[in-house]
Amino acid sequence: MIRSKNNSSLKFNFFMNVILTMSSIVFPLLTFPYVSRILLPEGTGKVAFATSLISYFALFAQLGIPTYGIRACAKVRDDKIELSRTVQELMIINLIMTACVYIVLFALLSFNLRLQAERTLYLIISLTILFNAIGVEWLYKGLEQYTYITVRSVAFKLLAFVAMFVLIHKKEDYIIYGGLTILAASASNIMNFFHAHNYITMRPLGNYHFAKHLKAVAIFFAMTCATTIYTHLDSTMLGFLIGDAEVGYYDAAVKVRTALLGAVTSLGAVLLPRSSYYIQQGRMDEFKRVSRKSLHFVLLLSAPVILYFILFAVPTIDLLSGIAYIKAVTPLRIIMPTLFLVGLTNVLGIQMLVPLGKEKIVLYSEIAGATVDIIFNALLIPTLKSSGAAIGTLVAEIAVFVVQFYALREDTLAMLKSIKYWKIFTATILSSGCASLIYFMHLSSFITLILSAVIFFSVYGVFLLILKESFVKELFMQMINKLKKI
Repeated sequence: MIRSKNNSSLKFNFFMNVILTMSSIVFPLLTFPYVSRILLPEGTGKVAFATSLISYFALFAQLGIPTYGIRACAKVRDDKIELSRTVQELMIINLIMTACVYIVLFALLSFNLRLQAERTLYLIISLTILFNAIGVEWLYKGLEQYTYITVRSVAFKLLAFVAMFVLIHKKEDYIIYGGLTILAASASNIMNFFHAHNYITMRPLGNYHFAKHLKAVAIFFAMTCATTIYTHLDSTMLGFLIGDAEVGYYDAAVKVRTALLGAVTSLGAVLLPRSSYYIQQGRMDEFKRVSRKSLHFVLLLSAPVILYFILFAVPTIDLLSGIAYIKAVTPLRIIMPTLFLVGLTNVLGIQMLVPLGKEKIVLYSEIAGATVDIIFNALLIPTLKSSGAAIGTLVAEIAVFVVQFYALREDTLAMLKSIKYWKIFTATILSSGCASLIYFMHLSSFITLILSAVIFFSVYGVFLLILKESFVKELFMQMINKLKKI
């Protein structure tokens, strides 16, 4: 088992990152049904619009530091002085950009009449910009402190969850709601700032070299912008070309995909600091080994999930959004294969190309994805509506994968050849056949999903064990050994 300097295993880090990711998804799912009935569409709409607007300011304030900082810190984590200097350099850049962004924001709030009416709400939501700057979460991820990150994040979300029900009772409480969303999402960054002295020195070190970061930070910022374009463009174009209803159908499908993506991509986020560290130490065999396992994991997890939700798209949409959203079924089925594609590009891009210092290729791939998305959306949305947007997203993800795969074709082909595909696909087909029998029982959507999921994934896991699939067999043996020690 691979262990980092802080003695935390990759598997445990992955588990904690899944909890962290899922908590960000589950929190709004649990609170929104209550809040939406109190604040009504007008109140939630004000908070949603404010959050959307401030997110663009936050994007410019952060530049590309959230991803670049992980790699930069991971490379020097064994040298406290260099680590401290790196963190201080990036924080200074971040704080300067934050100050510039706030100047623009204050000017906008002063001269725009619509924004002036809700100035208090915008100022509260804008705290996320400051909290992100001082939170240096990229430092903790670079040092693989996923237990700390997860525990304090979940704790603040639980605090905000309770506060939602205690403090929000009338539609005028939308400002409180806005504040509590910031408490859940970003307020824990205050703790990060004061806790950072455990890993770095806080006294100014001087001898700063800002220039060495600027090029990479600019590239990561461009990557973030490109990703933002092709992940949000579909809904925007749908709204302008067709109307709000089709946006609603597409959004229902995207929500399912987003929730599932959290599990598929969590391993890549965990492995970025580890991969960067291996490359810095010249341990290329270890780097390739963890990359190979990541690709194996993505296929092992995404294949059954994709097929399951294609088969059970109708009860999924019915349960999560209601029968009024039945037109979301087709977009959901079309968009599901992107789980595999995004999982692959998360490994190739974030876990391999970024640690290798080839982030320009990731940028090119995302520009290709954005370009393809615009073209296919323009061609397909007018006739196929939300399904056309889903096709555009699918083709865009294929474009991103093709560019990244070509750049890493030799290493990737060697890694992919080691996977026993027939075992995974055999288990997937057999499990889908068994689970499909539930359809003939004509049960409610909730019961259908519960029973089918239990049957599908149980059969899938058992067949993989029978076929002695290497990754599953390794996990199973580790679980047995841990149980024996109890």
